[in-house]
Amino acid sequence: MVQQFPFMKKILLFVVFALSGAMVAYSQSAAEYAPQENSLLWEISGNGLSSPSWLFGTIHMIGKEDFFFTETMQQAFDQASQVTFEINMEEMSDISVIMPLMMKAFMSNNTTLRDLLDETSYGLVEQHFNQLGMPMMFLDRIKPMFLSALGAEDMMMAQTDNNAIVSYEFELMEMAAKQGKAVDGLETAEYQMSMFDSIPYDVQARMLVASIQQNGGEADDEYRKMVDLYKEQNISAMGSLIQEEGDEMANYENLLLTNRNRNWIPVMADMMKKQSTFFAVGAGHLGGPNGVIALLRQAGFTVNLP
Repeated sequence: MVQQFPFMKKILLFVVFALSGAMVAYSQSAAEYAPQENSLLWEISGNGLSSPSWLFGTIHMIGKEDFFFTETMQQAFDQASQVTFEINMEEMSDISVIMPLMMKAFMSNNTTLRDLLDETSYGLVEQHFNQLGMPMMFLDRIKPMFLSALGAEDMMMAQTDNNAIVSYEFELMEMAAKQGKAVDGLETAEYQMSMFDSIPYDVQARMLVASIQQNGGEADDEYRKMVDLYKEQNISAMGSLIQEEGDEMANYENLLLTNRNRNWIPVMADMMKKQSTFFAVGAGHLGGPNGVIALLRQAGFTVNLP
């Protein structure tokens, strides 16, 4: 299923995409639990589980020619009774859920992007979106973090042979539907979107300008590196590459990554006790001492290569 993402769906998908690109925080006390092997797929057992579950790392948008899903991954997916994403992807097709979320994409107090940027920076943003056929009169009140998403697909499409982009989440959701598997989420989309309210609008605006300035060239190279590492299943190097970025997002790593990883563990434990579950979360959540693998091990689960 090839996705050519329309504007609103792209914003929603970006919520997941961006959060999984946050920095990995390190804790010496948890270092012994961090995975040494590199793999996108891990089997979870022990700690009272009657059957194993699986943890799979996704990259949320990838060129069709780079998409892969191995036989081992397929076998693990087939054995699970339930598929759980960061958010319940089935809800993203429910208009009654999507419309209230869209309202959360707008800045409060009638704040506009023009209020946050100097004339030169605003002109850069305006020119960028005009070139994409998106007049600023329709975008001026949208939170800058969401505007940053609009350039992400262009960067990826420029590097694909047939301008086709695939979402692991949508592919897995389609597979789950065909097999009649239940679908769930570790947190709500509303919660994910609310986290951006903790990042000041002026900081978001600076990130937006930086993302436009870096569009093409270095940004393309970094994305290609990330895709190559993903295809190698090298979760350690992926974490290192993300850490090297060093942008303002690093100041919010606990909010966007570490705290979320910790919040997920009891939710995952409860789901696994009820039924075998295939967890599909951004690959950036897996590795490191504060990654999901290490935290599950700390909680008493056995997490090994399948």
